[in-house]
Amino acid sequence: MTAFASVTIEVSDLTAAQTFYEAVGLAPYVNVRASDEPTTGFRGFALSLVASQPGDVDALIAAALDAGATMLKPATKSFWGYGGIFRAPDGTICKVASSSKKDSGPAARRIDQVALLLGVADVKASKRFYVEHGLAVGKSFGGKYVEFDTPSSDVKLALYPRWALAKDTGLPQEGSGSHRIVLGGDSGPFTDLDGFVWETASA
Repeated sequence: MTAFASVTIEVSDLTAAQTFYEAVGLAPYVNVRASDEPTTGFRGFALSLVASQPGDVDALIAAALDAGATMLKPATKSFWGYGGIFRAPDGTICKVASSSKKDSGPAARRIDQVALLLGVADVKASKRFYVEHGLAVGKSFGGKYVEFDTPSSDVKLALYPRWALAKDTGLPQEGSGSHRIVLGGDSGPFTDLDGFVWETASA
């Protein structure tokens, strides 16, 4: 079975990116490395940060804005909970959400779970591709959403339709050039159907 082990975000300013992800609390979940690969528009992925309560969502978003992030969608209540979306200085889109609509304790800048959401052209085709490469499916909802079983990583891996992920973040789905993200695994290098690059994760 292929193990999903790491997420590396490629950035133009390495020092600034390291400072930002440290400030937000994402440093334990993602790696950063320098890259000047051209990229424009929607890069086809987002990081989903799950928090316990609305106060934690607000604290995480406030830390991100203080560190230079741009607000894409202010945090609001919805039928599923409470959440908002920001864009990191390097361009990475982050969704911060809680399934709870009320605080049950003091707010804290605490992340309970992180997921990497890949926006793909055809969820079913990408699911088949990844299963053939050894990933085990944890949850699957037809062509709408697939979540893989990734016990070897602190980050969950999931597939969304590209258009739906772009709509969710409030951005046009058009984009070109590098995704500026590299996934690490144990099965050797490969590139998926949507151009997301995998490499052998360093031990």
